[in-house]
Amino acid sequence: MKSYRKELWFEVPSRRAFINITRHIESCLHDSNIREGLVLVKTS
Repeated sequence: MKSYRKELWFEVPSRRAFINITRHIESCLHDSNIREGLVLVKTS
């Protein structure tokens, strides 16, 4: 089973904000060369 891990950091204007990270996730998927599976996006 393949796996890929990457940490992404975003600057947001306040403690809570809605930001579109689709472009960044698609880039990670492209870099991983994984064609199918699950993506876990976690906030801290």
